[in-house]
Amino acid sequence: MDNIIISILLVLIGLIVGIVVMFILNLIRKNSAKDKSSKILDEAKTEAEKIKNKYILEAKKEANELKEETEKAIREKKSEIKESENRLITREENIDRRDQNLQKRENLLEEKEKNILDKQKDIQEQEANVEKLKEEQLQVLERISGYDKQKAKEEVMKKVEESMTLEIASYIKDKEAEAKLEVDKKSKNMLVESMQKYASDVVEEQTITVVDLPNDEMKGRIIGREGRNIRTIESVTGVDLIIDDTPEAIVLSSFDPLRREIARITIETLIKDGRIHPARIEEIYDKTCKEMKEKIVEYGQNALFELGLTKIDPELIELIGKLHFRTSYGQNALKHSIEVASLAGIMAGELGENENLAKRAGLLHDIGKSIDHEIEGSHVEIGASIAKKYKENDVVINTIESHHGDTDSNFIIASLVAIADTLSATRPGARNDSLENYVQRLHDLENIANDQKGVDTAFAMQAGRELRVIVKPEEITDVESHKVARDIKNRIEEELQYPGTIKVTVIRETRAVEEAK
Repeated sequence: MDNIIISILLVLIGLIVGIVVMFILNLIRKNSAKDKSSKILDEAKTEAEKIKNKYILEAKKEANELKEETEKAIREKKSEIKESENRLITREENIDRRDQNLQKRENLLEEKEKNILDKQKDIQEQEANVEKLKEEQLQVLERISGYDKQKAKEEVMKKVEESMTLEIASYIKDKEAEAKLEVDKKSKNMLVESMQKYASDVVEEQTITVVDLPNDEMKGRIIGREGRNIRTIESVTGVDLIIDDTPEAIVLSSFDPLRREIARITIETLIKDGRIHPARIEEIYDKTCKEMKEKIVEYGQNALFELGLTKIDPELIELIGKLHFRTSYGQNALKHSIEVASLAGIMAGELGENENLAKRAGLLHDIGKSIDHEIEGSHVEIGASIAKKYKENDVVINTIESHHGDTDSNFIIASLVAIADTLSATRPGARNDSLENYVQRLHDLENIANDQKGVDTAFAMQAGRELRVIVKPEEITDVESHKVARDIKNRIEEELQYPGTIKVTVIRETRAVEEAK
């Protein structure tokens, strides 16, 4: 029991001692914390004071710098204001001087104007006096000469007109000759260059085609029993077959190259096939016609490819291809059209015109010939209606209508195509011409010249390329001979159709003949 009490007492004493120790320790800690906090506060106050002093110094420094900059800006502004004031003062002084000068000029002008008015009055008075003197002198002259003013004027004008007529005619003749030389030179150069840039073979189409046979026995088979085969061939193809003594050959005769070509292909196919009778002839003919249509389109497309043209209606391409089987005076129409298109394109390029449009117009200028044997009317009218149908350019339509002079050329390209058409038709070997047409053209040329007043005789020379006219010297003067040449030229252009150009030469000669006896 006692031990328990002692243990309890010891525990109580230990608790009391622990509490006292802890209290003492807390007091010590509190005192130490107070000392530390006091020290920290003192240090913070010291640091704050330093920072405060630092920022105060910086603020004072910035304030001083700002003050200095402000003062400097104020000084500069004052200087600028002073300069502006000085300039304004200078301007005011200059304006004052200008005002003074203007005032002086105004005064001088007023004085000059006054002087001019005075002089003008004097001049008017003098002019009036001069007019009066002129009238008096004219009256004196009229009394002396016996002519009044109007009559004298008419006489003078008449003499001046007579004296100037020959001079004017001579001047016109010289200038016309000079212009002709220059134009001829330039046009010849352009035409020669165009013809040099384009060259094609000269091929003359004939009206017959020769078909080679493997042997003479084939002639009999082509004729057939009682001539039924040859009659069938001629009836379906529209071509005449000439079978004579020529060995291993027969001749197809027709003015239509397309029919001749179809007949040739039909006969050659029959010869290779070996079966020749009316039904087979008609079958081969129908097949050949279909193949020929494709070939015609191919000819048209080749022409477009050669000229570099695009965007043409397929039906129009077929019409172009048909030109391959048309001729004009023995000249292949398609080759002629391609040649005209090329020449027109070259000349258009030289003149700065639309080259492709010129080629298109040249290719289509004779398009009416492709169906002129099927439709009534001239190839010009047919061609123009075809161009309108397929909505061709106005330049192309005018080219077709005017390339033979039926209407006026409204575009430069139309004139170029007409020139190219003439070049293509007149080059050596391009076309054949009948003797009758040749003689008639020479006769017409001479008649036009002989119809002119004062013409003694006329001779057509150089195959109709030159016309020499001899005039009567007592009726036609040297100056008037130029007018005669021009009149003859104009009538030839209006009344005749001819390829190329015709040179008109007027000859006037005066001979004085005396005989000494």
